[in-house]
Amino acid sequence: MSTLIEISNSSYPNEDDCVITMIERIDSTVTYNDFFSKYLMCNKPCVISFQAIKNWPCRHEWVLNGAPNFEMLRKLFGPSIVPVADCNRKFYNSQFKNNMPMKNYLEYWADYKRSCYDKSMPLLYLKDWHCVRSFSNVPMYEVPQYFVSDWLNEYYIAHPELNDDYMFVYMGPKETWTPLHADVFTSYSWSANIVGKKRWLLFPPHEEDHLRDLYGQLVYDAVSEELNDHTKYKMYDSEKLKCFDVIQEAGEIMFVPSGWHHQVWNLEDTISINHNWINGCNITNVWCALKKELRSVMKEVDDCKDMKNWNEHCQLMLKTSYGMDYKQFLEFISFIAKNRLHAMIKKSQVISFNKYRFGHNHCLFDLQALKVILENIITDAQNLSVYNLMCKNDEARILLKNIVSFLNSYNIIENAVFL
Repeated sequence: MSTLIEISNSSYPNEDDCVITMIERIDSTVTYNDFFSKYLMCNKPCVISFQAIKNWPCRHEWVLNGAPNFEMLRKLFGPSIVPVADCNRKFYNSQFKNNMPMKNYLEYWADYKRSCYDKSMPLLYLKDWHCVRSFSNVPMYEVPQYFVSDWLNEYYIAHPELNDDYMFVYMGPKETWTPLHADVFTSYSWSANIVGKKRWLLFPPHEEDHLRDLYGQLVYDAVSEELNDHTKYKMYDSEKLKCFDVIQEAGEIMFVPSGWHHQVWNLEDTISINHNWINGCNITNVWCALKKELRSVMKEVDDCKDMKNWNEHCQLMLKTSYGMDYKQFLEFISFIAKNRLHAMIKKSQVISFNKYRFGHNHCLFDLQALKVILENIITDAQNLSVYNLMCKNDEARILLKNIVSFLNSYNIIENAVFL
């Protein structure tokens, strides 16, 4: 039987609730509605206590005596090919990545541990592994209720032909790390420590601008000595920089808001489950980032503006740099909008992760958010002369008209109840 996920009509937060002076730690007594208004809508980070994941199969089967259970991991996943980053090899503003069999990675990890983490050995970190997609029959975990309004994975789970999702497993020895970055699409992310401990540096939106060099490039390592070179990093001032330094223990979940840059270190041998996700609370941030990235692409190739198919070329570059172009973004939000419309008109259910169903207030909130984004993308695509590239048969305007028609009729019916 599915669990109802609902918000109240008064879920909009007070301004004071959105002030961030520290990273709060919360437990499972916090309701979904409170989490929605205080953390999702306020774009506010927090750490969630171990109760949320204590019954996960992976929390028990992948762990032995407080450390990763190499034998069980080898048994479950040994032959699979996994993505591995070399934390000692910089590649542009990230780390050099390669693929290797899981059993080989586990052998490396066991050897590295036996050598007492010998600095002469490589520092390898298995990250961004689509474990759930590859092993859908292996019981691992259940998405905590706070994170089930997840449009991104709702879309990809319903479209297996795209062969993608944003559900990952990370694992690696102590001292493996991830350089300074913001998450894909400026999405939210959550990261649950199955075993081990992490240190997070979290920077509120726009603080990362103080960590850019003269050319606008973000520093690779947020604690690097090179930041003290004021001829290169003119905006950097360690005294004024706003940053939160947080330790995440085993069993805890870190919620990272939209557009927050962060850098992460494993302080112990660590395994974590990570999701990126988008919903009605941060879709505006995602759309603004996509729009900004297209402007950046267009500026970069402005000298070729007279070439044939210039707009198509810009969209192709956008998809390469951002991971999504206007056409796919429209397909994504249209899929979610049609799901919510169908649920409201036909009184059907929107089921998330096979366990949760959204209430009518939640579906209504989603539709109102989607209406605003559709209006924006239609206007922007028209202004840039890419509307016909984005949709061939006027699908965007037709969908918007249907949403507006429903919302108008819904308001009439709702108001009539109180007459």
